[in-house]
Amino acid sequence: MHVASFAPVDNPPAWRAESGAAAPRRMVLADDTTTADAAYRLACEGTGLLWQGDFHNARQLLQALARRTERKPKKSKNSEANIPPVQAFNLHRQALGQRARILAMVIVPLEGDYTIPLRRAPNLQQACTEAWGPATGQACMVSLRELLGVVGAHEWRKKGVEIAALGDAPRNRIHPHYGVFSPVRGEYVDLVAQTPIRDTSLAFDIGVGTGVLSAVLAKRGVRRIIATDQDPRALACARDNLQRLQRLDNVELLQTDLFPEGQAPLVVCNPPWVPARPSSPIEHAVYDEGSRMLRGFLTGLRAHLSAQGEGWLILSDLAEHLGLRSRGELLEWISGAGLQVTGRHDVQPRHGKATDTSDPLHAARAKEITSLWRLAAVA
Repeated sequence: MHVASFAPVDNPPAWRAESGAAAPRRMVLADDTTTADAAYRLACEGTGLLWQGDFHNARQLLQALARRTERKPKKSKNSEANIPPVQAFNLHRQALGQRARILAMVIVPLEGDYTIPLRRAPNLQQACTEAWGPATGQACMVSLRELLGVVGAHEWRKKGVEIAALGDAPRNRIHPHYGVFSPVRGEYVDLVAQTPIRDTSLAFDIGVGTGVLSAVLAKRGVRRIIATDQDPRALACARDNLQRLQRLDNVELLQTDLFPEGQAPLVVCNPPWVPARPSSPIEHAVYDEGSRMLRGFLTGLRAHLSAQGEGWLILSDLAEHLGLRSRGELLEWISGAGLQVTGRHDVQPRHGKATDTSDPLHAARAKEITSLWRLAAVA
């Protein structure tokens, strides 16, 4: 059998990776003559393929590799049914990580102004500038999969996500920026839109993200909101959205970890719902290793509630169904922080994965409930 030979890459350009992952240790040149089978073999070995051919052919090659990663060995239904939920979750994340590593091996060059020196390459300068900031003049290389993610984020930013709780179109859209989690799961927003507010003078929004919850609170008549986040991207995104919605006069944005100084009659937090280690910056909105943000919010809440104030904790119970956290643990953290539960509002998820029986985590997702926990200081 003839085995194709690939020229190694000498003096490769600088490597760019949002996740902070290192560049492949070995890299070869690839082009339109490279077969999907050969590319897949090299990618599985951890060899990067620096593309020199047609841009659209590179996309087709990436799709072909994706199809190969989706081929699963046959398993008996009994063996799958007997896997504990936490093991199913870990295996699922492991498979996703392996798939991501393989697909990241298709690499494209970028010039110092974010142009792509390949045939039929689109102009992605605006998308790259939105994601990475102004071009520095330094050429680099980037995973094609990551670059396509930048393009997808640009399209979401341009189109926006319609939020029913913000009123009628067109002034009801949130435009997520690259690296900021999109509020596509609207049920938690509805909880904030519908739960009665006792005091509308001031609210803290802990972990503002896109600014969607601050916008909803402002629409509901909260006169002043102090919204915090550690991530400069999130704060820039929130500012853009609140300005677009003409709500920025009501909201003060502050870069800090968790709470601002002082107290408020209402403190709202929607922490990441799953206690696991994020593998990339965008996953910080989904995974909260060791429940750091959740526990930090609960531990600090009492000191930041004014008299008769309440905290709103928005949390899915998916972690409980996955065996990653128990309801008992959550209640212990609440009581241990000197807090009590004064009410809870529940809603079932409406996203597609909740009903997708082919999803590896379907058993847990089908039982998932998202709740707004109303918390107050123990007298």
